[in-house]
Amino acid sequence: METIPFDKREGYIWHNGDFILWNEAKFHIMSHGFHYASAVFEGIRAYDGQIFKLTEHSKRLINSGKDLDFKVPYSVEELNDACTAILKKNNLKNAYIRPLAWRGAEQMGVSAKNTKINTIIAAWEWPSYFSKAARKKGISLKTSKWHRPAPNCAPTSSKAVGLYMICTLSKHEAERAGYDDALMLDWRGQVAEGTGANIFLIKDGKIHTPIADCFLNGITRQTVIELAKNRGIEVEERAIMPDELQSFDEVFITGTAAEVTAVGKIDDIKYTVGSITQQLREDYENLVRGKYQKP
Repeated sequence: METIPFDKREGYIWHNGDFILWNEAKFHIMSHGFHYASAVFEGIRAYDGQIFKLTEHSKRLINSGKDLDFKVPYSVEELNDACTAILKKNNLKNAYIRPLAWRGAEQMGVSAKNTKINTIIAAWEWPSYFSKAARKKGISLKTSKWHRPAPNCAPTSSKAVGLYMICTLSKHEAERAGYDDALMLDWRGQVAEGTGANIFLIKDGKIHTPIADCFLNGITRQTVIELAKNRGIEVEERAIMPDELQSFDEVFITGTAAEVTAVGKIDDIKYTVGSITQQLREDYENLVRGKYQKP
């Protein structure tokens, strides 16, 4: 992954409707979003100059804001135009795009009715979330002690920054143990997802994936389910318990950053990077680059 510190980069960031120099992008330290995690974001990718499923991401940013009881001050069309503009301004063709909306510093305390909603969009080159070597053999996951919260305990359908604190804790723990990422369970003890990606498990040619009822129903997740069904592969969304993990043949994760990445190991259980994973990874790569042909 890229090693240049994010506060030392060059280029431009779109900020509340204007372009500003990357290293001059600032917000006030007393912003509500910083103190109380009242912020939402998106992760989007551009391939060969085309932004993949941009409208879906812009809609989700706005809906995430609604889940946190604030209105993102831009329409879907305005966000789309801004994402396209920042890509062009930074002369990027293949890039990761990060919109973020947060409550400002006009009010301090739990209540935030009088705060202004700020929005930025940044874009940078980011070829792959995991290393080429890890993706080839399949990444390793370690089951985390942290669980995804129940939907009546947090706005779990949103892409809210506060929901990722336990992801950072989980990933750090996994990396210290020599793993690439963590597998998170939900509050019921069921298999949920990775720290930033949804999970799919394959047995006897059939794909199984957890029901997205307490974690983000990823746009890449929805895309891959459609790709699998186009190939006549059965996909069942259901509750999956940890003691079932040893019964699966293949495992992969999906996300805007992770794309389609094979999993070679969960804890001490090893998996094959099999034909279904490889086919769906190829289909996805063709789709995002405009080369996909429906079987």
